[in-house]
Amino acid sequence: MARDDAHTRVAGLLLAAGGGRRLGGRPKALLTHEGRPLVEHAVRALREGGCTPVLVVLGAARDEVRERAELAGCVLIDNPEWAEGMGTSLRAGLERAATSEGAGAVLVSLVDQPGIGPRAVARVRAAYRSPATLAAASYGGRRGHPVLFGRQHWAEVARGARGDAGARGYLAASAGQLTLVECGDVADPADIDTPEDLTRLR
Repeated sequence: MARDDAHTRVAGLLLAAGGGRRLGGRPKALLTHEGRPLVEHAVRALREGGCTPVLVVLGAARDEVRERAELAGCVLIDNPEWAEGMGTSLRAGLERAATSEGAGAVLVSLVDQPGIGPRAVARVRAAYRSPATLAAASYGGRRGHPVLFGRQHWAEVARGARGDAGARGYLAASAGQLTLVECGDVADPADIDTPEDLTRLR
């Protein structure tokens, strides 16, 4: 019975290693939103959306993130190659997930999208049917985050995760298997990339 329970779980995988190059080198995980580091909001969205455990990939200013952010109960993963692009963080997270007993899928979220909350996470998580599931949030029909990868996809996604493309190529090649879950009514996928985008933080 325990084995069956484990394979119905969906882990949250938060990519939070970015150094904020276009923000003048301000690590995105530490940007302030509603009085707390942005990484805390992203972790809460994953937890309240039904993901367990929550894995957080850290890179830029990782020691400061550990000190300033409340991440108790999360599995923290250091990515020393974070400057090479988001793909390295995705790969590190999937490799860590694969070494632990548990989830049948991971739901991947990005730290710099404060408008994506628990309701979008829960909708995409609800698309999980088996370790072969592949699903993603969509906004007006356009694919976005979060993205759910059933366990059967992890090894191939990790092999192809390079630079900032992450899983983009894999998702494009697997479009016939991908379930899109419309989330435009409950979430805003805008990210924080430039100083102008900081107005989205509160």
